[in-house]
Amino acid sequence: MKGDIYAGEWDGIKKMNCQVELIPTGKGFCGIQGNPYPYKEHRRNAQEAIQLAYQKMESAQFDILILDEINNALHLHLVDLEQVLEMIQRKPPQMHLVLTGRDAHPLVTELADTVSEINEIKHSYRKGIEPQPGIDY
Repeated sequence: MKGDIYAGEWDGIKKMNCQVELIPTGKGFCGIQGNPYPYKEHRRNAQEAIQLAYQKMESAQFDILILDEINNALHLHLVDLEQVLEMIQRKPPQMHLVLTGRDAHPLVTELADTVSEINEIKHSYRKGIEPQPGIDY
């Protein structure tokens, strides 16, 4: 969802003392912040990201696979519910699969082993204020 826009997570990963492969995908915030890409391009890129995630999952090289903002991509119909459910079901038993983002589909929540939620009380975006670097990403 964030594309190659700088995100604070990158700094956290740099501080970790372990092997991490970070692959930013996406074309940026779909439909906001003056993003110039049409919906079809966002969807095509998200579909490519799903295929990449399957490759990484099936490689057996990773203990954990984090699909950052995939719940948002699902909510925006950039990826399909069936794709996400299949990924959960095909996950190797020894791998941890982490799906982040708001508005998780109830079937995703049902299939998950652990679900955490941060409840928004109020957010500036709801007032039309664009996401702020260093605060929202």
